[in-house]
Amino acid sequence: MGIVIGIDVGGSTTKIVGFRDKDGKRELISPQLVKANDPLTATYGAFGKFTDENGIKISDIDKVLMTGVGSSYVKHDLYGIECVRVPEFDCIGRGGMYLSGLENAIVVSMGTGTAIVHAGSDGTMKYLGGTGVGGGTLLGLSKLLVGAADIGHISEFVAEGDLGNVDLRIKDMTASGTQPVINADMTAANFGNVSDVATKADIAKGITNLVYETVGMVSIFASRSVGVTDIVLTGNLTRLDSCKVKFEEFNNLGYGVRFVVPELSEFSTAIGCAISAFG
Repeated sequence: MGIVIGIDVGGSTTKIVGFRDKDGKRELISPQLVKANDPLTATYGAFGKFTDENGIKISDIDKVLMTGVGSSYVKHDLYGIECVRVPEFDCIGRGGMYLSGLENAIVVSMGTGTAIVHAGSDGTMKYLGGTGVGGGTLLGLSKLLVGAADIGHISEFVAEGDLGNVDLRIKDMTASGTQPVINADMTAANFGNVSDVATKADIAKGITNLVYETVGMVSIFASRSVGVTDIVLTGNLTRLDSCKVKFEEFNNLGYGVRFVVPELSEFSTAIGCAISAFG
């Protein structure tokens, strides 16, 4: 089989990956990401950039598979190559399993919004639900409250922030010398203790914390509904340095689950799309 390409056309970014046969094994070709609000522009831009930078000829490509909400706008072949559309939830599950090496897990796609899929050991992918809280929430609230809409700038703010100036935590409500029944550092109310001296960095950290905690708890509830303890995090929100830190905190809070952020997690759905060609 020649090169197989998977494209995930999202709400704000498009990811593209490829696989080629090398010495009898499937080799992942360097994934790439393109930002564009127009799905067609993003798709053709990603495809052109990917093939050019990796020295891929059209004749080298055997299949192009597409997924994501924006893929519906691509109604014709891509440079003469048929585009096969793959259900997004299947791609989310397949990509999470491929990157994590797990066989039975909850896979969470943190994109513009958040989708949760149970990837079963029997190969089935079941959509469990999701939440509108996700990357779009982070960017939108950060633009309104902090004046930053670039993920890199937001990450810089977060690194300097102090949640104690924004969130109400269990320890803030517990009398000195009293042992709370749950972890004292847990959030009682996001933005429930905003200080008059809260900085933009504090607010940015509070927004990020709100998004991650919402996604984390919804994911935990989903995992309990199917009796699974491993939760694989994927999507653009995993790119922030604070993601691994926050979910490592979750792992230590006694919920009985394990959050995993694999390498290349932001490209997981595109990878799942491509490997669907292999059955």
